[in-house]
Amino acid sequence: MYDLIIIGGGPAGVAAGVYAARKHLKTVLIAEEIGGQSSVSEGIENWIGSPKIHGQELAKLFKAHLDAVKGDFLELATGERAVSLVCGADKQFVVKTKTGKEFSARAVLVVTGAGRRKLDVPGAEKFENKGVTYCASCDGPLFAGMDVAVVGGGNAGFETALQLLAYAKSVTLIHRHATFKADPITVEKAAAHQNIRIIKHAEPTEVVGDAFVSGLKYTDKDSGAVEELPVSGIFVEAGVLPNTGFVEGLVELDPIKRIKVDPHNQRTNVEGIWAAGDCTDELYHQNNIAAGDAVKALEDIYLWIKKQ
Repeated sequence: MYDLIIIGGGPAGVAAGVYAARKHLKTVLIAEEIGGQSSVSEGIENWIGSPKIHGQELAKLFKAHLDAVKGDFLELATGERAVSLVCGADKQFVVKTKTGKEFSARAVLVVTGAGRRKLDVPGAEKFENKGVTYCASCDGPLFAGMDVAVVGGGNAGFETALQLLAYAKSVTLIHRHATFKADPITVEKAAAHQNIRIIKHAEPTEVVGDAFVSGLKYTDKDSGAVEELPVSGIFVEAGVLPNTGFVEGLVELDPIKRIKVDPHNQRTNVEGIWAAGDCTDELYHQNNIAAGDAVKALEDIYLWIKKQ
């Protein structure tokens, strides 16, 4: 049995893993891969200590840090995805993975992050991987010399638009609301490019095409007019949904399935379970915040375990 199970391999999971190893807690970190969502980013400009770093490079640094500190205390169970978490006998928690492996511990830290929200309009599912995509780093080069659209108005949407300039003939960013969630500096950077067009207060209504995408229909929410944007690719950056299905019914969730935590120590309503990062109801979600909250949780976990 372990002292602690960490579920998730993004910035929060890595930060917690480093601290757990340093505190000599017998820990297993369960993750499909090390790096999290940011591993597909072409350029991360807000990770403290690095003006700009590619997501894959940051993931390599994460893995190197874990390998450097793990010693005899931290086990990395990569290639595994948690599918259930239950409270077993003798106040032990048991995590089962998709491959059928089971891990038990006295404490659990859930740092599973969030997955990409799908574009929920007619044609989006039909044309997924036929022009509709959720990964600019993966699929951007496939649209070299083509007109493409980006759906989303947060930092991810604008960063994707800027990233696609390396390949696409033109990029049109469509946002549902009249204002953007993205940082002003990121909006300004995108707006300065002549090959980026920004359409706000527009609601995507349908993806059209034959064998592949040929256009995106949208409604201008100011005029009510229905327009069709001729594009060959649609990159969706419409937000995220928390990866919390495996704890539903065990810990308390908010209306959009994020784990409710005490912001002072990241505890959930179940003694012995903590959570941090994008899977929680914390007000702000950023890499640096996720890592900090995970460290906060780990400090509390350490004191809690020592009292048992």
